[in-house]
Amino acid sequence: MLLPARLDPAYRDTAWQRLGARPFDVLVVGGGVTGTGAALDAATRGLSVALLEARDFASGTSSRSSKLFHGGLRYLEQFNFGLVREALHERELMLTRIAPHLVKPVSFLYPLTHRFWERPYVSAGMTLYDSMGGARSVPRHRHLTRGGALRLAPALKRTALTGALLYYDAQADDARHTLTVARTAATYGATVLSSAAVVSLDRAGERIVGARVRDIETGEEVDVRASVVVNCTGVWTDEIQTLAGGRGRFHVRASKGVHIVVPRDRINSETGMILRTETSVLFVIPWNTHWIVGTTDTDWRLHKAHPAASRADIDYILDHVNEVLAVPLTHDDIQGVYAGLRPLLAGESETSSQLSREHAVARPQPGLISIAGGKYTTYRVMAADAIDAAVQDVGGAQPPSVTEHIPLVGAEGYHAMVNQVVRLAKSADLPVWRMQGLLDRYGSMTEELLAMADEEPSLLEPLEGAAEYLRAEVAYAATHEGALHLDDVLARRTRISIETPDRGTESARAAAELVGRALNWDAERIDNEVEAYAARVEAERRSQQQPGDQEADAARIAAPDTRRVAVGRALG
Repeated sequence: MLLPARLDPAYRDTAWQRLGARPFDVLVVGGGVTGTGAALDAATRGLSVALLEARDFASGTSSRSSKLFHGGLRYLEQFNFGLVREALHERELMLTRIAPHLVKPVSFLYPLTHRFWERPYVSAGMTLYDSMGGARSVPRHRHLTRGGALRLAPALKRTALTGALLYYDAQADDARHTLTVARTAATYGATVLSSAAVVSLDRAGERIVGARVRDIETGEEVDVRASVVVNCTGVWTDEIQTLAGGRGRFHVRASKGVHIVVPRDRINSETGMILRTETSVLFVIPWNTHWIVGTTDTDWRLHKAHPAASRADIDYILDHVNEVLAVPLTHDDIQGVYAGLRPLLAGESETSSQLSREHAVARPQPGLISIAGGKYTTYRVMAADAIDAAVQDVGGAQPPSVTEHIPLVGAEGYHAMVNQVVRLAKSADLPVWRMQGLLDRYGSMTEELLAMADEEPSLLEPLEGAAEYLRAEVAYAATHEGALHLDDVLARRTRISIETPDRGTESARAAAELVGRALNWDAERIDNEVEAYAARVEAERRSQQQPGDQEADAARIAAPDTRRVAVGRALG
């Protein structure tokens, strides 16, 4: 069994030195789920590959999704059967082979509001949904009377439905999943680096032959040579194409999706829910001790690094979910809010909700591949298609993708550990529920996390201000998972930033001290990280009080950039 790569400071130093030391077959730009998937695909074909992310892994779209692995019921109405079939196949692979420790089944209630025609119509669609994608490890849909639906979801108004259907999909912590894909790629030999920004692309005539890369942490720059550059930057696709000096084969439009997070006791239900709106659907998604409710779907043409949720976005979500809830949600119930940008392939006149969720791969010039569109669930297929296109520039006969057969790190041995969860909990002197939570975040890597407490038992104590997480998880984020800043830990390695009423500010000092020990921060650096994080939270709160996008964006970008403030430099 391969030992999972340890993304610690020593790894990062070595990886940086590798960038300029030799040419790579493939240089992947963008550390979201598609980019990390492409790096894993290339590495497991035997290609040499480097993956560069300007900020943190999953810091863009891939940490701000609805956190679902699903086919997408609404795409059936658009007759996009190929996309649904493909996505359901990928859902099954994740549940059974690739990431069973991270991807879990989840049920949804579909309320019916029309007495006669709606049930056979929706049931026909769900029957088709159940039959697509081949083998399945989740139950088929079933019919419920109004009384049966209300027993499962007492939170619903009796007048909000005439009956319901219950169906199943799957969910995952998107940020942790993306990070695990990156770590798996490194395990198979990929060189992966965050805080490494491409500042220019190198050309030999019309061919792209590499990139100039800046270390955001130090300001150092290096030239990286590669046979092909794969642009996996999502909503930044057009910007990378501009660096190449040309126009791309497609244009990417950013669509903003906002979600709110509320405590579990605010919605009395044993299942998630999917609600129709005038333009799309609204999900109420179980999320540990919380619910995630969203999403919106609106064009975004402002600051891409920090999409801002406005009060109008939040009001839209509350208004629609409250149409069916017996006890309405209020602004005071909201503990977290996050906004992300979907990279949609732009058409001439469609609204964002009408744009295709299929992906496209283009070779706009020799040595450059761009991929965009798609949905989180189909990341593995997107990655394989990108590398299939890239091998033309690598040359020679190259093997096909094998990622369908590659479990992510933490998957191997997971099921056996779940069977032993009581013994493991007793051995670590932890409650069974906490041990199960660790297994569902780290899989079999839980063992190396717990081993950190052998010399420091206090690491098995809850983190101050966020008792659902252990102090060991914060330390592990820095010693094994490539976290370089406090925000990386509170917003992505954990989800403290959206799961606590204070949005992580009460945990910030304790977490920064734990990360600081691993990364050799002095007292000033710890103070800078804590202050920058607090300013970020405050800027987000201000944006969410603003009436519209323009005002919210202005409030949000006022937050200091942790990757600049904390190191005391203003790097471009």
